[in-house]
Amino acid sequence: MDTWVIVLIIVGAVILVALLFFASRRMRDRKLEQRRGEAGELRAQSEEVAQRAEQREETAQREAEQARRRREAAEREAAQAQADRQMADERARRADEIDPDTDTDDDERR
Repeated sequence: MDTWVIVLIIVGAVILVALLFFASRRMRDRKLEQRRGEAGELRAQSEEVAQRAEQREETAQREAEQARRRREAAEREAAQAQADRQMADERARRADEIDPDTDTDDDERR
């Protein structure tokens, strides 16, 4: 073989290796860019989900506080009802004691 053919084959091989190198690099860069895009989308979705979770937490805290206030009000009402019941019982006993038509024994008081 002539020298120029060998040189031509070597140059062709070097060009082919360079083309393969640049093509593989370009494919890798595209793949990296695609992965960056996917990561960006995932970050955006993550932010949306985090915001919804924060809103739900705030709503749950508000509702828990409202429930606590309602429970406290119900407990106050129950305590007042108990006090009213005791007052009513005491007045009924006193009325029985005062009423001349009511027969009351000390043992049979309400």
